[in-house]
Amino acid sequence: MPKENSHKRDLMREQLAHQAAKLMAEDGITDHAFAKRKAARQLGAADTHHLPSNQEVDDALHSYRVLYQNDSHPAALRQLREEALETMLRLAEFHPYLTGSVLSGSAGMHSDINLMLFSDDEKAVLLFLLKHKLDFEDGEWRVKIGGHEETVPSYTLTSEAGTQTHIVVLPENARYSGSRHPETHADIAAVEALLAS
Repeated sequence: MPKENSHKRDLMREQLAHQAAKLMAEDGITDHAFAKRKAARQLGAADTHHLPSNQEVDDALHSYRVLYQNDSHPAALRQLREEALETMLRLAEFHPYLTGSVLSGSAGMHSDINLMLFSDDEKAVLLFLLKHKLDFEDGEWRVKIGGHEETVPSYTLTSEAGTQTHIVVLPENARYSGSRHPETHADIAAVEALLAS
């Protein structure tokens, strides 16, 4: 009996993942948690405690884009990656890494670009943005560094096309922590190679 229940729960998780992916692809929702909650309401599972993981939604989103947006998705993704590379080259002195949906390939035309920068001088990136007269909103981000939760500076740039680039500034030692993997973190050379392939 419990086996049957777990099978049903997996089917519900899968349905929720696919419905959340559809919402993200068609409605331009970029917040995984919001998409999952909305999908749960739409499927009559609002009280579920078994929501799919972000990775399950991203996998479903990738499948959805291949099936239903195969004509438009590659061009939109390429544009986002080119925009990301342009920003990374501009911020090269801070050793930028691209992360998130633009790197994984699940991003669509409404997606945000996510970059990680590294500097021990918290104000260096802020001064760089001011010096180059780039419009931005500043904020803070909570991250785990070396097992400790820390607050680090974050900045959001908005392009003329309306694309938002979220930048998180981490200390230099985080660059060598070994927690970055090629499938989840790409430096300038990796993004250039991605665009060349």
